Amino acid sequence: MPFKLTYLLTALPHFQLLEPINSDVSSIDIAQLTADSRQVAAGTLFVAYQGVSIDGHRFIPEAVAKGAAAIICEDARLVPTSASIPVVVVPNGREALAYLAAAWYDFPARRIITVGITGTDGKTTTTNFLYHILRAAGKKVSMINTVNAIIGDTVLETGLHTTTPDAPDVQRYLAQMVEAGTEVCLLETTSHGLAQHRVTACEFDVAIITNITHEHLDIHGSLAGYRAAKASLFESLAMATAKGIPKTAILNCDDWSYDYLKARLDPLGVTWLGYSVAGHSDASLTAHNISTAPDKTTFTISHPTYSFEVETNLIGDYNISNCLAATAAAIEVLGVSIEAARRGIVALPGIPGRMERISEGQPFTAIVDFAHTPNSLKRALSAVRRITTGRVIAVFGCAGLRDVEKRVLMGEIAAELADITIITAEDPRTEELDAIIDETAQAMIARGAVEGQTFHRVPDRGRAIYFATQLARPNDTVIALGKGHEQSMCFGQTEYPWDDRDALRAALRGAPLLTLPSAHSNETV
Repeated sequence: MPFKLTYLLTALPHFQLLEPINSDVSSIDIAQLTADSRQVAAGTLFVAYQGVSIDGHRFIPEAVAKGAAAIICEDARLVPTSASIPVVVVPNGREALAYLAAAWYDFPARRIITVGITGTDGKTTTTNFLYHILRAAGKKVSMINTVNAIIGDTVLETGLHTTTPDAPDVQRYLAQMVEAGTEVCLLETTSHGLAQHRVTACEFDVAIITNITHEHLDIHGSLAGYRAAKASLFESLAMATAKGIPKTAILNCDDWSYDYLKARLDPLGVTWLGYSVAGHSDASLTAHNISTAPDKTTFTISHPTYSFEVETNLIGDYNISNCLAATAAAIEVLGVSIEAARRGIVALPGIPGRMERISEGQPFTAIVDFAHTPNSLKRALSAVRRITTGRVIAVFGCAGLRDVEKRVLMGEIAAELADITIITAEDPRTEELDAIIDETAQAMIARGAVEGQTFHRVPDRGRAIYFATQLARPNDTVIALGKGHEQSMCFGQTEYPWDDRDALRAALRGAPLLTLPSAHSNETV
């Protein structure tokens, strides 16, 4: 159904209406909201903003010609002088689009408890832990994460290079969740999603941080810009509509982000709770009596007023940390019982592409993991080192057109923690693959690695994985890192079908799964 333009404008925190020619604003009906000029038809409210690579303002004349009923923009200079439609100028078009989308779907976040989970690594695992805990408690819960979206009983797979969806999609999903009777929405929230206002107007009730480490500096410009984007999720708690539970931040006392976020939250009066694997004195929940086996981890969760033992199929101290974060939100904020938390933790069987074991009867361990940052690579290699009696053989690469500094950092980490490393492709995009690999190789050499002995260059990812399995001996661990659950790899500007799990299975069966057809001569080995 159409909305009055005046109603939609009331959702905007800041705007300036430029008086139109021959137009009565109060009488204008809006039939559609979009930032894509290709979707504009008569009665559309078109939102233009400066994007990462494309300036939406250049499409304003096209939108006007197609019958747009009104224009929202950051700069009105490209609006044709002959246009007799309302023009609204806003300081940030992305932010305006988010608020408009929320109004379009009748502010669904105000009718549902919304939990935002952010951090460099561990977001998806933490989201899944909390999802299973809430399910075990009998709560109606939906979630959107990197791997999939679950709305009621409907599962939507998202296996390509996805992050937080755009604001109109987020608000549409929230509306579908409300319609499905959802009580709690779990929203994995990336720094891109925060900085680009994709989750603005989500009215968060709980915000969880896993960690802040080196990542996405290509987008945010600096670590300061990156952490400020993360902090905006927590600061938004102070401004969101109250919904019956205290607005609460869940902070990782073991991460350097703790002091940073606490200092920003305290002046705002936002309630916060801490968690810690290392036993930090400020933490409400801590982990003790940790016991790790190749296929499970057991530990005790302790609070000043209670403690209980849990078991999870996931390994690694970082997954204990993720579990604590989810448990803190569930028990201390969302009212889940200890017994439900225990059942939910053990109910999580694993997460696609996160320390996922692949078995074809081989005498060594084979794992696929999503680790694609220096911190996650270090944690993944450290975790498999503890469960491996033989050698650790790592296969990984670094993406093109992304944070270039991590290529050196990841090479240094691999030189320290892996016995053998195969450097390969990981979404080179339009960069020269050999040049990307060389940056990592030079970092390994500087740390004492020897090419041909402790590391190798195999640009084709399928051949690299196959080579690793051929090197493996009984009791070794082969771990393919960086792609995880993803189902494509980008060469040039094209996404080609790719799944590390399929490639590892094929390699274990004795046949490499090649990355690309040989016709792409400049993009393959």
